[in-house]
Amino acid sequence: MRMFWWNLTVGALLSACSGYGPPKDLTGLMADQVVAAMGPPDAQRVVEGGTRLEFPRGPAGRHTWFVYLDASGRATRAEQVLTEENFIRINPGMSQDDVLLLLGRPGEVQGLARSRGTVWSYRYENNSCLWFQIEMAQDQIVRSAGYGELPECRARDTAFVP
Repeated sequence: MRMFWWNLTVGALLSACSGYGPPKDLTGLMADQVVAAMGPPDAQRVVEGGTRLEFPRGPAGRHTWFVYLDASGRATRAEQVLTEENFIRINPGMSQDDVLLLLGRPGEVQGLARSRGTVWSYRYENNSCLWFQIEMAQDQIVRSAGYGELPECRARDTAFVP
């Protein structure tokens, strides 16, 4: 019973600090208000007309929020970018920077054997136990991209072999 109350208390304290997603109506909020609500951004990028704050909710999170600010620093919109619509836009030949502009930081990065590059993995909301993976060559160019089975699903499938 003590553990229940401990978990409840810690959860309440953490949620008081920042939220997982953006406030329901963030339009017009100043950047510092967005950060107070969501925590510090992972990245801040200059985009046309202003700035974009990036809030990946990984490594196990299934969302990355981009919050757009106008030139005066006021929030204009937010979008969750880990979607299949964005994944299909990832193609061989794209640069690492292009991928970061579209999806933000990956939840997990694994090196490939013989220094052939890395695999970037993005968890996302789906019912199929999949994640989206991008093979990045050493020259930071996309070699391939597609869907793979989450490691915890593979472990679950082989756990009860008769």
